[in-house]
Amino acid sequence: MTTELWQQSAADLAAAIRGKEVSATEVLEAHLARIAETNPTINAIVTLSEDIARSQATDVDKAVAAGERLGPIAGVPVGIKDTTDTAGIRTTYGSPLFADNVPKRDDIMVARLKQAGAVIVGKTNNPEFATGGNTFNDVFGATLNPWDINLSAGGSTGGGAAGLASGMFPIASGSDLAGSLRIPAAFCGVMGLRPTIGLVPSGPNNIPFDQLGVSGPMARTAEDLAIFLEIISQPHFSDPFSQQSGFKASECRQARRLRIAYVPNVCGIDIEAGVAEACLDAVQTLHTAGHMVDEVALDFREGRPSFLTLRAQWMVTKNLGLLDRIDELGENLAGNIRAGLDQKPTDLAHAEATRNRLWKQLVEMFETYDVIATPTLPIPPFPVSMNYPDSINGQKMANYIEWVGPSLVFSLFGVPALSVPAGLADGLPVGLQLVGPRFSEGKLISLADQVAEARPVPLADLG
Repeated sequence: MTTELWQQSAADLAAAIRGKEVSATEVLEAHLARIAETNPTINAIVTLSEDIARSQATDVDKAVAAGERLGPIAGVPVGIKDTTDTAGIRTTYGSPLFADNVPKRDDIMVARLKQAGAVIVGKTNNPEFATGGNTFNDVFGATLNPWDINLSAGGSTGGGAAGLASGMFPIASGSDLAGSLRIPAAFCGVMGLRPTIGLVPSGPNNIPFDQLGVSGPMARTAEDLAIFLEIISQPHFSDPFSQQSGFKASECRQARRLRIAYVPNVCGIDIEAGVAEACLDAVQTLHTAGHMVDEVALDFREGRPSFLTLRAQWMVTKNLGLLDRIDELGENLAGNIRAGLDQKPTDLAHAEATRNRLWKQLVEMFETYDVIATPTLPIPPFPVSMNYPDSINGQKMANYIEWVGPSLVFSLFGVPALSVPAGLADGLPVGLQLVGPRFSEGKLISLADQVAEARPVPLADLG
């Protein structure tokens, strides 16, 4: 069976362009045709930068013809999250207040993708200021899940995940505070990696000393994830947490046997049976591959309120310039800011104390195990018409973000976490979350590759 260009990985497309088997323009046109076919239904791309993309593809073709040295992803289409600044391309942050905003400069991540030869096809949808686990906003509406258009694509990088799953581009950028890379990756059957704090510089950032939010990559294959991460992870002087050396894709070559702790329920939120079964089966493939796997109890339920308290303060700090316009903001964002404004210093102190105590438990876990594996989310995708699921197996959710507890608790610690498709449950994707110590991205990507090989999840069938 012939594989269409829009079905291929970023690595394969870049190699074909370098080898003159296909032109960057041909690759782009194939993806633009796919976007025209699928995006009117899915609504993953909210601003299509067609002219800019064609110009970038033409430049790559000229470089190939001239025998010039090419970047690692020269000619590869990429989707950029609409919270990430792109020079000359509308960037709304999903907010009516910025519906016509066109930045004058690129985010560090975008600049690096361009230097690597990427072709920017457009901006992908997200909730207002990336606040929410379901991608919808008052500017562009909702992004639908390509596996079932009645369901949510997750959030906040929902446009990126849905675009990947439907073949609009092979790689996409995103960000992650409570799980915004991992949640949509789990719902759409792709990979999303929250990197170690300090590994991926971003900005200019109005809160450069942020230790909760990170930028990171999404892709359909582990190889593409590694290539993308190497491009965007190099040090930058403007990021106060930037490391002296970035990630190298060669770090993913892990031959030795790893010790894996499988935690069926990490934060006291019930896991639906189909999700639990798919994740357990995925972990068993790692045992079959030769890794040591133990089922371990780890109770981080106290991390849920701790994170929400710290996140509420983060919302106030991040949006300080919008406090006088809070009534113009959406329900989720305004609610988070108000929660932060209502907190007391002692609330923050207790949240930090909890984080410190749980960190010690995590450190002890990593003294015995290389990686923790746990379900990314407790449920499969829910109806897109819902802001969030109000209960799971009869367990009432206290607020709109509590259901993402398995992902948000690990955001407390600045460690890397990767969601890889674990297979399908009732025909819908399920995500397995792999978590490691700081700067263990290579181990996580290597394991994700092994899971994906044993339990492959195809592109979504849009009919």
